Amino acid sequence: MAWPYFLDCERFFVGEEEGCHDPLEKLRVNIEITPEDLLTETPSTFIQFIHHSYSDMVRVLKKTAARCSQISKTYSIGRSYEGKDLLAIEFSAQPGQHKALTPEFRYIGNMHGNEVAGRELLIYLAQFLCSEYLLGNSRIQTLINTTRIHLLPSMNPDGYEHAAEEGAGYNGWTNGRLNAQNIDLNRNFPDLTSEVHKIIRMPMARLDHMPIPESYWDGKIAPEAKAVMKWMRSIPFVISGSLHGGDLVVSYPYDFSRHPLEEKMFSPTPDEKVFQMLVKTYVAAHPIMSDKSTSRCGGNFNNKGGIINGAEWYSFSGGMADFSYLHTNCFELTLELGCEKFPTEDELYSIWQNNKEAMLSLIEMVHRGIKGFVKDEHGNPIKKARISVKGIRHDITTGEDGDYFRLLIPGSYIVSAEAFGYSKVTKKITLPAKMLKAGRVDFALQRVDVKNRKFHKVAPEDIYERFDPLDRFDPHAQHGVAEQSEGGEESSRNGEKPWWWSYFSMLGHNRPSWLLKNDGN
Repeated sequence: MAWPYFLDCERFFVGEEEGCHDPLEKLRVNIEITPEDLLTETPSTFIQFIHHSYSDMVRVLKKTAARCSQISKTYSIGRSYEGKDLLAIEFSAQPGQHKALTPEFRYIGNMHGNEVAGRELLIYLAQFLCSEYLLGNSRIQTLINTTRIHLLPSMNPDGYEHAAEEGAGYNGWTNGRLNAQNIDLNRNFPDLTSEVHKIIRMPMARLDHMPIPESYWDGKIAPEAKAVMKWMRSIPFVISGSLHGGDLVVSYPYDFSRHPLEEKMFSPTPDEKVFQMLVKTYVAAHPIMSDKSTSRCGGNFNNKGGIINGAEWYSFSGGMADFSYLHTNCFELTLELGCEKFPTEDELYSIWQNNKEAMLSLIEMVHRGIKGFVKDEHGNPIKKARISVKGIRHDITTGEDGDYFRLLIPGSYIVSAEAFGYSKVTKKITLPAKMLKAGRVDFALQRVDVKNRKFHKVAPEDIYERFDPLDRFDPHAQHGVAEQSEGGEESSRNGEKPWWWSYFSMLGHNRPSWLLKNDGN
């Protein structure tokens, strides 16, 4: 492939055999290279602004993680219906583990298989973070050293295969949108929002960390949705961005209207001001979203500044953003990246240029508000303690290390920490307008006699998980009833795919399905 004229050879290194052409080479001053300079050769990184198949995506992510092994690693959060690994890549100072007081961020792309701009952007972003870190970019090094960043380029690799069969620029509005079960993944999460709208007038009702309704498990559940839900629980994410296509706007919860008969009704969360801060950060850094022109893509939202409440746009239940906000500590935005769902390759570079700064700016927002530890009188961390802010009816909880992250806009607040079996501690804080990092607010709680105290908002830590079968639920078992071989063992033909199946899934229609047959021979 010819070297793209728009790339700078000094920032995206490749070997001479790959044909890097530097149009400014004759204008540069020749610098002598000493033997000492060759001792530490800078690893090469070359971003190709092309569409990536599943196997291409896996190769690029693993190659990037290997190149930046000290700050990056790949891992699978689960498997798609057809057995493909849902591969994520992480960037942090300590890959593979949560570091206390280090906030966690995630981007999810390609939730709808035919909306591919986000998929490619996250592949590019992974390479960019690795390259710039190695090149000594102080902003990127600071970001990675103080943040744990997770990128899931494709939540729906099966749907992408179906969409890619028609090719870029020719894909219809819905071809490949659904997963291999014909499920819309952004309608397949537990509907917690309708329950919130029912109980919101009850003064003591909890509007956060809501349990998954038992009735949810009776429906058809996609393995991709189940994998993401378990991922949400296993990592204490602070902010998330879900990348979509079809318009040019940023939307935020709630996505389900507070009135069941109103399809376009403004339905804010208790954290409306925080969500406004987040969406405005992304839009302000995006040159086209912030454009006031009505003739551009997404011009319908120019009078709203490229921002809209999800339910005010159109109401739907079972969305990932609402579930993330109501079930975990994480604030999730829906980022619509353009009017074309499957753009052609010659558009990908401009899409990257328009979104690169916005994506980085949103990641940096995890360092706003307050953070700290909740510990007992002996300095032991208290997990699942609740951090509440007066006037905001949405609490967040501490993690395994007793650390917490509470997003807030600048201002004065009364913040409390409490846990079952401990006293409640309240503090008054002020966040200056120009404060660009989270303020440190720690709490030390004293043990109390549970019999002599009422805990209105705090319950024993297992009460909301007692009837929740998420960790035991396997949606792959829904493929069908496993057949019995002559030896009495279950076959994988209709049941759960064997562990090695994901390696063949990247072959598309050439997958050796005959290997799954068990005829007793």
